[in-house]
Amino acid sequence: MCGRYAASRRPEDLAGIFEIEKWEPEETLAPDYNVAPTKEVYAVLDRPLKDVDEPRPVRQLRKLKWGLVPSWSKSPEGGARMINARAETIHEKPSYKRAFSSRRCVIPADGYYEWVTGKQERDLEVEGRKKRPRKQPYFVLPADGSVFAMAGLYEFWRDKTLPDDHPQAWWVTCSVITTEAETTPLAGSPAEGPYSLAEIHPRMPLMLTPDRWDSWLDPSRTGVDDLRSLLQPPPPGLMRAYPVSTAVSNVRNNGPELLKELEGPEEGTLF
Repeated sequence: MCGRYAASRRPEDLAGIFEIEKWEPEETLAPDYNVAPTKEVYAVLDRPLKDVDEPRPVRQLRKLKWGLVPSWSKSPEGGARMINARAETIHEKPSYKRAFSSRRCVIPADGYYEWVTGKQERDLEVEGRKKRPRKQPYFVLPADGSVFAMAGLYEFWRDKTLPDDHPQAWWVTCSVITTEAETTPLAGSPAEGPYSLAEIHPRMPLMLTPDRWDSWLDPSRTGVDDLRSLLQPPPPGLMRAYPVSTAVSNVRNNGPELLKELEGPEEGTLF
């Protein structure tokens, strides 16, 4: 799954990486090292601009809210539970299938956090001596330091309790697509710790390599079978993971120190 991630790149940098044609300076977000559900996040999407002579798709960097609210929802309250969409069923779930057909995006990140229950803690849990095991957070990122481009969906929702000209009349929300975690070795697997992403968590965000960005964002591609072919996991061996401070477990903590690599899991959270 993806329940927390880091996004520190400036919009100017993202504009160069993704060949952005349009972004609004007033939508600039501060670097966020502990992105949590319902926060505003950057998303890259191809969509025609309004009131222009040539209604072609334009590559845009937009500020969206993380937690998808389907257009037919009566309220936005369920958005916090819809931060992830499973790649295997995205084409058939009512909440996602329309967006999958025509409203796809890329959600850029530095990497994402995932929590592992330490071996000693798991043993105590099995013995019934500890109800809430302490978990060791890991940061997962591209081994080459490139942008972690997560496949996503976005949707529009109209708050009918507000007038048309109200700035919050329209919500634009998004969801991260997840897939089965890789079982192949992580790049530079440590002697102590997880050998693969699957040993950290059975799910992972679907990372899109640069050669898939244009196809994924192309709104003219609407065929289900065609789109499902784009949901293949990236080649193995592109990711690395390392332990970080348990401070990231508190969403109020937010700073570059959260990304500091520890020499090993914190005491009491040995893998």
